[in-house]
Amino acid sequence: MNKIRKGDQVIVTTGRDKGKRGTVTQRVDEERIVVEGVNVAKKHVKPNPLKGTTGGVVDKTMPIHQSNVAIYNAATGKADRVGIKLLADGKKVRVFKSSGAEIKA
Repeated sequence: MNKIRKGDQVIVTTGRDKGKRGTVTQRVDEERIVVEGVNVAKKHVKPNPLKGTTGGVVDKTMPIHQSNVAIYNAATGKADRVGIKLLADGKKVRVFKSSGAEIKA
């Protein structure tokens, strides 16, 4: 079970974008995620008349390792760690480590 999923609000804990908050837009693989507005790089693009794209410099959001982000706890307004709790009916749910409250997906 992934502790960080698509659609989660996260805060960057390390790197040049430390402190920025954004939403996870996709999971690239098991370890890397794309967060909107974080780790933005300039990419030089050639024009392609067949696709109808113009050339120039565009901003591209690059993946970041999931260990460099922490999930945002709206109740405390801070970053928090994620734990897995087993319910009585056998379901696994994600919970905040600080409060034990269930994370709403």
